[in-house]
Amino acid sequence: MTRGGGRSAVPSPGRLGLLDENARESLLVLGWSSPDDVDLLWALSRAPDPDLALRALVRLRERDDEPWREVERFLRTSKPFRGRLLSVLGGSDALADHIVAEPDAWRLLIDDAMPTVDESRSALLAAVEATPDSSAGDGDLTFRAGITGNDAVTALRRVYRDQVLILAAHDLAATVEDEPVLYLPEVGGRLADLADVALTAALAVAIADVLGDAQLETRMAVVAMGKCGARELNYVSDVDIVFVAEPADPTSARIAGEMMRIGSLAFFDVDAGLRPEGKSGALTRTLESHIAYYQRWAKTWEFQALLKARPMAGDMSLGRDYVLATSPMVWDASERDDFVPEVQAMRRRVESLVPDDYKARNLKLGRGGLRDVEFAVQLLQMVHGRVDASLRVQSTLDALDALVTGGYISRDDGANFSASYQFLRLLEHRLQLQRLQRTHLLPALDDDPAVRWLARAAHIRPEGDKDATHVFRRGLRRQVTRVRQLHEKLFYRPLLDAVARTDKGLLRLTDDSAKRQLAALGYAMPDRALAHIRALASTPGRTGAIQSMILPGLLEHISDAPDPDAGLLNYRKLSEQMGTTSWYLRLLRDDGVVAESLMRVLGTSEYIADLLMRSPDVIQMYSIGATGPKLTEVDPADVAKGLRASMRRAPDLTRAIAVARSHRRAELARIASADILGLMSVQEVCRALSTVWATVLDASLDKVVEESLRTRGAAAPARIAVIGMGRLGGGELGYGSDADVLFVCEPVAGFDDSEAVTWAQSVAEQVRTMLGSPSADPPLEVDIGLRPEGRNGPVVRTLGSYAAYYRQWAEAWEVQALLRAHTVAGDDDLGLDFLHMIDETRYPAGGVSPDAVREIRRIKARVDSERLPRGADPATHTKLGRGGLADVEWTVQLTQLRYAHEYPSLHNTSTLETLEAIAAADLIPAEQVDILTDAWITATHARNALVLVRGKPVDQLPGPGRQLRAVAYAAGWPQEDATEFLEHYMRVTRRAKAVVTEVFGV
Repeated sequence: MTRGGGRSAVPSPGRLGLLDENARESLLVLGWSSPDDVDLLWALSRAPDPDLALRALVRLRERDDEPWREVERFLRTSKPFRGRLLSVLGGSDALADHIVAEPDAWRLLIDDAMPTVDESRSALLAAVEATPDSSAGDGDLTFRAGITGNDAVTALRRVYRDQVLILAAHDLAATVEDEPVLYLPEVGGRLADLADVALTAALAVAIADVLGDAQLETRMAVVAMGKCGARELNYVSDVDIVFVAEPADPTSARIAGEMMRIGSLAFFDVDAGLRPEGKSGALTRTLESHIAYYQRWAKTWEFQALLKARPMAGDMSLGRDYVLATSPMVWDASERDDFVPEVQAMRRRVESLVPDDYKARNLKLGRGGLRDVEFAVQLLQMVHGRVDASLRVQSTLDALDALVTGGYISRDDGANFSASYQFLRLLEHRLQLQRLQRTHLLPALDDDPAVRWLARAAHIRPEGDKDATHVFRRGLRRQVTRVRQLHEKLFYRPLLDAVARTDKGLLRLTDDSAKRQLAALGYAMPDRALAHIRALASTPGRTGAIQSMILPGLLEHISDAPDPDAGLLNYRKLSEQMGTTSWYLRLLRDDGVVAESLMRVLGTSEYIADLLMRSPDVIQMYSIGATGPKLTEVDPADVAKGLRASMRRAPDLTRAIAVARSHRRAELARIASADILGLMSVQEVCRALSTVWATVLDASLDKVVEESLRTRGAAAPARIAVIGMGRLGGGELGYGSDADVLFVCEPVAGFDDSEAVTWAQSVAEQVRTMLGSPSADPPLEVDIGLRPEGRNGPVVRTLGSYAAYYRQWAEAWEVQALLRAHTVAGDDDLGLDFLHMIDETRYPAGGVSPDAVREIRRIKARVDSERLPRGADPATHTKLGRGGLADVEWTVQLTQLRYAHEYPSLHNTSTLETLEAIAAADLIPAEQVDILTDAWITATHARNALVLVRGKPVDQLPGPGRQLRAVAYAAGWPQEDATEFLEHYMRVTRRAKAVVTEVFGV
C-alpha cells in the first residue's frame, strides 16, 4: 500500500534507522510489514540500537511460537510494555540474551510498578529457600539458606539478573515511549537496595555452607561502603563492604569469605579492601578492634571511606553501632596534620592509574570526570562538616544540596554541577548496561556507530539540523568543561566572594569557614592566606577587577604546589611590585600555561621567586612559542651578545657591572624556571649555568680592562686569561656552586713581568670586587682558592711562573684540580697556551706515581672524615655523603690521572663525558660506569632542587615532611612520592659507593 505521493505507508528499514543488511528479512520473519505494524516499527526505530533490538525479537520469535504470540499481543496493546521491552533489547546486549534464554523473563516487564525492596529481598531469599536464622533479632537481616553450593549460585544469579532487568527496562523505557523518566538518585538507590538484598541472600547461603545445621553463635554485620553505602550505585560496580563480628573468630572469617565468594560469582565483585589494613588485614574484626584501629592507625582516605558507611545485611543493630562509633572520626579528620598531603596524594594516585591515551575518554578518572566532582564534594564535607552537622550526608547529590543550603556553594554552581554529575553518571550507566560489564570508558568520539548508540541510549535527540551524535558530542564537551572548573567554583570562588563581602543572596562564606577551607587546601597559615586574598582582591580599579577574575584559578594551581603559603605570599609581592603593568595580569588571564607554571614555581622555589621579583620579564617566557616552550628557545650566544652590547653602552664601570648582574639574574630565572618545570635535563641546566658564569666573567673582564686602559691612557701591559676550575671548568655548575678560577697573564712586548703582573692583579682584584659586592641577587663570588700556594699565593701569575711552580712544587691535590681547568674568559690564545702547559702535569707520562695515588686516597679519606658537617647524615649529603658527588668525581679523576697519558679521550674536564670515555676505553666495566653516572646525575639534581627550594646553597636532603615533598617536587617527582624519591636517592648512591670502594679504593 502506498500514499498518494508514491511513498509506502510502511517505513522502509532505512527510514527506521536499521543498518543491518538482513533487517528487511528479519522484519518479514516477525510479520511486521503492513500498515497495522507502523506504530510497532516506529517504536522499534526509537530503540537505542534498533538492529540489536530487532535481532533479539527474531530470536524470541524463533525460540517458541506460542509465547511469541503473547509477547506480540502485549507489544501491540501496551505502550508501557513496548517501551520497556524494545528499549532494553536495544540498550543491553546482555539483558537481551537473558530475556531470550529465560522463557518467562519478558513477563517481568508487564507490570507497570517496580518491586519494592521487600519484594526483591523475598525473591532472592526464595531462590535459595532461605528463612530467618534462629539467632536473628528484631530487624536483623540474618537468614539461613536451604539451597547451597553451585545450585544456590545459579539460582541467585538468575533472580538477580531478573531484578536488574526490571529496573533497566523502566530506566530505558522513556527512550522509546512516553514513559516516566527515572532520575539518577532513584536508579542509584534501587541498585544499592538490590545489592543489599543480594548480599543478604549470599550471607544466608554462606551461613548454611559453613555451619550446616549448627547454631550461629556469632553476631555479624555487613556494612556497605563507597557508592553502595551512599545509595548511588552503578549497574555494574564493585560493592565495597566491611565486616563487623562479635566475636571475630575463624568461623566468622569463613562465613565472610564464603559470602564474598558467592556474591562475586552470582552478582558483582564484592570487595572488602576498605577494611582496616586493607587486603592484608583480618577479614572480620570486633567493633572494639575497628575503633582502636581508626583511632591509632587509619589514614585520611580511610576516614573518607567511612563517610559513606551504612549497615546493609546481617546483624543490623551491630552495623548501626559501627556507624555510630566511627562517624565522629570522619569529621575530625580534617584537623590531622597529614590531611592535605594525604588527600592530594590519593587524588593524584587515582588519576595516575588512567593511561594517557584514555584520560580524555575516562568518565570516572579523566580530567573533568566523575571523580573530580565526588572528590571535591567529599573534601568540602569533611572540612566544614566538623562544625556543620547538616553536611553529614552520604550521597554526592545530597551533599551538593546541603553545601548549597549551608552557603558553601552558590545555588547556580550547585545546580550546574548536579546536572553535570547526573549527565556523566547517566552515560556511565548506559555504557555498563550495554554488556553488563564494569566500564567507564567512552567510545572514541570519531566512532560514529558507538557514539550514536550511546546518544540514543541516553535519550539525546536531534536538535534542528544537528543529529543526535552532534548534540551528544557538544553536550559532553560542555559538561566536562564545566566539571573541569569544579575546584575553582567549589573551593576558590567562595573565598573571593567572602573577602569581597558582596551580598549576592546566594553565598555567605564566613571568615571561619573560609579559613577552614584554606587549611584543607594546604595552607598552613590560613589567617595570612585570607589576608593575602583580601589584599589582592581589594586592589583598586581595573587591576583589582582582573585579580578577582583570575584569583580562583591561580589559587587552585598554588594549592597544588608544595608550599601554598609561600606561593600566595610570593604572588602577592610580585603583583604589588608589578602594580599596573599592562602585560602582567593580562598574560595570566589569557594564557593558562603561564598562569599554571608561574603558580607552580612561586609555590615551590624561593630561589626563582626572588629572581622574578627583579626580573619579571622572564614570566613572559613561560608561554609556548611556535616551536615549543619559550624558556628553552634562548640561544646562549644571543645572551652573551646582548650582555656585551649592554655593558658597552653603560656609562661607567659600576653601571656596567649592574647590567651584567641584571642579565645574569634574568638568565638564572629562565634556566631555573625551565628546570623546575621539567623542560631541561640536569646536564642542560649545568651547562647553561656554566655558560652564564663564563659570559659574565668574560664581559666584566673586558669592561674592567677597558676602564683601566682609559684611566692609564696607555696600552695594556699584559694579556689576561681566566681559567675555570672545578665545576666551572667542567661546565657542570649547579645553582649553589662556587666559581673557582685562576688568573694568568703574559706581558706584551715592551713590558716586563713585574709590570704585567701588577697591572693584571689590579684588574683581577677589581673584577672580583665588583662582581662580589653585596647584592640581592645570588652571589657572584669569584673564588681563587685553588691558585698555587693557596691563599698565600699571588692572585695572578705569568704563564712561566705557573709552569715553574707546577714542575717543582705541585702537590697531588693541585694536579688533581688541574684536571678540570678550562679557559672561560679573557685572551683565548693565552688560555690555550696555559692548558697546553699544564697537560704534562695533569696527564703525566706513564700516569701518576703510586705514591701520588696513595696521597690522593689519603686526602680523600681525610675529607670524608673531617669535612662532612657536624650532624650531617652521610647517607643523604649530596656533596660529601656516601656515593655522592665527591665520591664519583674523585673516582673519575683518579682514573684520569692513572690512564689519561694512554687514552687521549680522557683529556676532558666534564665528569659525565669522562665517564663515557672511561666506558668506551673499557677501563671500568660499563655497568659500573652506568651506576656512577646515575649517582652523579641523581645527586646533582637533588642538590640543585635543594637550592631552588631553600633559596641558598644546601647539600643535605631533609627528612620526611613538607620540605622533602618540595625538594622531590622540584626534582621532578610527585609530592606524594617524596619518600620514594629519598629512598631512590639512597639506593642509587649506595650502589655508587660500592663501585667507588672497588675502583677508588676508599
